[in-house]
Amino acid sequence: MTKPAAQPQKTALVSCMRNEGIFLLEWVAYHQGLGFDAIIVVTNDCTDGSDALAETLADDGQIIHIDQTVPPGDSPQDAGMDLALDWMRRHDVTWALHIDSDEFLLIEHERGQIQDLLADLTRADVIPIAWRNFGDSGHANWTPGAAVLTEFTQAEPTAEPGIAKFKCLFRVDSFARATDHNPLEPQVDDPVVLSPDGETLSNGSLYQAKSSRFRPHDIACRATRARLNHYAVKSQDLFLMKNDRGDGQGKRDDRKYHLGSKWHRAANRNDVQDRAILRHWPDTQRRLTALRAVPAIALAEHACQDWFAARRDSFLTPDTRTALTKRKARA
Repeated sequence: MTKPAAQPQKTALVSCMRNEGIFLLEWVAYHQGLGFDAIIVVTNDCTDGSDALAETLADDGQIIHIDQTVPPGDSPQDAGMDLALDWMRRHDVTWALHIDSDEFLLIEHERGQIQDLLADLTRADVIPIAWRNFGDSGHANWTPGAAVLTEFTQAEPTAEPGIAKFKCLFRVDSFARATDHNPLEPQVDDPVVLSPDGETLSNGSLYQAKSSRFRPHDIACRATRARLNHYAVKSQDLFLMKNDRGDGQGKRDDRKYHLGSKWHRAANRNDVQDRAILRHWPDTQRRLTALRAVPAIALAEHACQDWFAARRDSFLTPDTRTALTKRKARA
């Protein structure tokens, strides 16, 4: 008698977003094509209408939307992950990946689906996936409605050991909590950490309050089956607008998001042409067209685009651009 085939374990993609409405549809359309069982978007304190767009997508059955009010002093991402993990546990999700709206998962294995990646990694509790930083490709200003994946195709050659950061695909039941880069408070003894290629990594980072790298650095960075395309810079205006929004840990008024800052120089990599992710572009474009054919979704996205254009004009005055640009690059 033939045994029934094992059922794939449920997977969820999570992102905590604030004022990211102009990018939401492309991000959702792309990741839907990778086969996640659920896409969870947690919003907080939005002024651009992206919470309304996310709710409209949820009403249409495209995503799960959680709108949170973050207590003063708390991290929006950490608080958002608490809510997302609660939802995932109630809905029997096995695997979770938390990424930002400027990160796109690229699986370069078989069909490029999430289950293709997991098939050979069933004994893992954590699978760290390295960033590949993409630069501005020479774009100074952003046109609302343009596509991130087709506009920004210049990147660093490879993830750099000891420098590259990671986001983690992890078993929900193996951890009590998670932050933006990795899960926390292991609920299993000696959690197994495997690279996307199945090589064993140290689990020491899982016992640190804030960590985003895994050892051995060279093994962690040489994985070829999966990576995260990280579009942290995009165009100059989009990078500078992060000063208006604040970051996912609730920080404001530092110099991280200045042109020529240490972070800007590290993230704005335009060394090589990298179009590998565009293997998924025809499917993404088809899904985008379908989403924008829903009148309520199209209306909500246009509202976000109009808000961005107006806010950029009011916030990024010539004087502000000058104030947010270092005269010369320095650490």
